Amino acid sequence: MHIEMLTIVVQEGYADQVAARFTAPAAVEKAEGFVDLTVMAKRPSKGEQEVIVMIRWASEAHWKAWEVSEPHLEGHRRERENGKPPFVIGSKSAVYAVKAAKVAPEAV
Repeated sequence: MHIEMLTIVVQEGYADQVAARFTAPAAVEKAEGFVDLTVMAKRPSKGEQEVIVMIRWASEAHWKAWEVSEPHLEGHRRERENGKPPFVIGSKSAVYAVKAAKVAPEAV
């Protein structure tokens, strides 16, 4: 399992707009090896709010294939052309390899 975490800091009150953007139907859902996508919002603090987007991939190879795919690159081209929304303060991305996980017995 491979996980990409996007951390987006927005002005307070805009977390729902970020969540809507990432949960709308998109090409990533059709990408081979895509497992799921979760959007989490931290409680607002000092006029800002942190939104975490967690995208799980079946493997690092699947994630790498998505990163160089035309749908992914096209999305980034559109973002550069349109610019970031004015409510976005900053963002960063990190990628993790899952080393261990536990599942509740009733979930198996």
